[in-house]
Amino acid sequence: MDTIESNELIAKLPPHLKQFIKPQQYEEYSPINQAVWRYVMRKNVQYLAQVAHSSYVDGLAQTGISIDEVPNIYGMNRILKEIGWAAVAVDGFIPPNAFMEFQAYKVLVIASDIRQLENIEYTPAPDIIHEAAGHAPIIANPDYAEYLRRLGEIGAKAILSEYDIKLYEAVRKLSILKEADTASDAEIKVANEEVEQLQEMEVEFSEMAQIRNLQWWTVEYGLIGTTDAPKIYGAGLLSSIGESQSCMQETVPKLPYSIAATEMGFDITKPQPQLYVTPDFSYLMEVLQEFASTMSIQKGGHTGLKKLINSGMVGTIELSTGLQVSGKFKRMIINEDREVIFFQTEGPTALAYREKELIGHGVSTHPDGFSSPLGKLKNINLAIENMGPVDLKAYNFYDGERLSFQFESGIRVEGLNVTGIRNVKGKLMLIQLKDCTVTYKEEVLFKPEYGMFDMAVGKDIISAFAGAADYNSFPNLYHKSDTITKKPRKSRITLQLEALYQEVRDIRNNQPYNEVHLKRIFETIQKAHNGDWLLALELLELTKDENLQTGIIGYLKQIIGKHPKLAKLIKDGIELLPKQVSFGNN
Repeated sequence: MDTIESNELIAKLPPHLKQFIKPQQYEEYSPINQAVWRYVMRKNVQYLAQVAHSSYVDGLAQTGISIDEVPNIYGMNRILKEIGWAAVAVDGFIPPNAFMEFQAYKVLVIASDIRQLENIEYTPAPDIIHEAAGHAPIIANPDYAEYLRRLGEIGAKAILSEYDIKLYEAVRKLSILKEADTASDAEIKVANEEVEQLQEMEVEFSEMAQIRNLQWWTVEYGLIGTTDAPKIYGAGLLSSIGESQSCMQETVPKLPYSIAATEMGFDITKPQPQLYVTPDFSYLMEVLQEFASTMSIQKGGHTGLKKLINSGMVGTIELSTGLQVSGKFKRMIINEDREVIFFQTEGPTALAYREKELIGHGVSTHPDGFSSPLGKLKNINLAIENMGPVDLKAYNFYDGERLSFQFESGIRVEGLNVTGIRNVKGKLMLIQLKDCTVTYKEEVLFKPEYGMFDMAVGKDIISAFAGAADYNSFPNLYHKSDTITKKPRKSRITLQLEALYQEVRDIRNNQPYNEVHLKRIFETIQKAHNGDWLLALELLELTKDENLQTGIIGYLKQIIGKHPKLAKLIKDGIELLPKQVSFGNN
């Protein structure tokens, strides 16, 4: 299936998000993949019914997720529509801001690949078990769904650092290698060490890192209720049959959830050393709003602009006139009061007002950057933006007149006033000058040969945030990683094993069979696929022959003897059987 089935929510997504969507290609799920899904879901539902928030089990039914087979995202969408959400398939980890922005549009991103059998308990790679079985059921809860949307809305505007991008790329690479059967142990080791080295670096958390921490300790690894008797709602726990059990032990500290979680980092490759407990879903929103009030999107100023410069990515500043400048910021000059008196972008830049690009001021007009002084004029109490018609006349701000004025900062502007653009309140927010020179001390900031000078009007920066004011200005806003997921290469032996899994799947789906058929499959496993435990468990579920049961149990015990780490998975699988099977004390 190479086409993508759309709906109202998906159709509204901007181009820079649509580039990450890919077809689910359901036919690529192998019979082994289906068996892995079924094992994890049966185990989770059995256990999580006792320890998960009540919304989880209810949500499974509401979102149309089957326990017995990998969900079809297009089928899920028809049901998710009833709760106002949608889902799309993506290729593994996507950039942090993109992930958040999908949430803001109420679209759940689902990494459609599925973990390999050897990673059945947990994988650092996002997969359909984590996304569909972990995230989707909980969004059926209205309070939680609104928190997720608002978290995405705020997170999409959070400013990243270069460190964030390096960590994202390193984690993406590691997650892909761990699920790729072509990756060597040496490659995985190097990738793992790179992630560990980055995570061990002492760097100040960016806004995105802080938002990511909140996401991690709530959406991914959150507990709800009381610290003495919490319930699970985080998708990372809901989708991990290992950590969903270990996290409930007393050895894992349970802390009351607060804004302090923004400063608590995490290691994606290891079990979490502590978890946070929120009293209810509405409290998550309180903490989120508390953090949002500290962000540059609400504070602006030189601090916000500095964050944008350090990020090296497209960001936006909004001036006191409402003018929005979007691009990659490279420089600012500040005065002794730490106020921005000049800023400059490099490369494509767009100007907007109220999230709509100004006509004639897109990236084609400003392909090489944009710069402007800010502040009040010298010896004039009024800022240009606050001047009325009489004031403008007094200071010769006429179209077609030559202007020469100096800012309090010492920046001087001289040029022919061509025209101006006003905001909805009638205040000037952009002045266009021809034959213009802009100087500061001994430095020439703009020369006439550079072309037309568009001077932003505004005394200060009231907001700074990641991304573009008008997403249409930058259709390729987010960089797609060059590291792509790798489909496992299937050997002849693997294909033969998949055929056996398919036989058993067909039998379970009411195809006629007899015990001789099951015995033949088991004998083939022993001879050609010795060590495969999941298919043996599925045979044990189906057979009524006591001799075959005894043989399968003996075979599973042999596997445990050689691979003790598989003991819990196998014993848990036996507990899932609809009939009593004695496994002994070994």
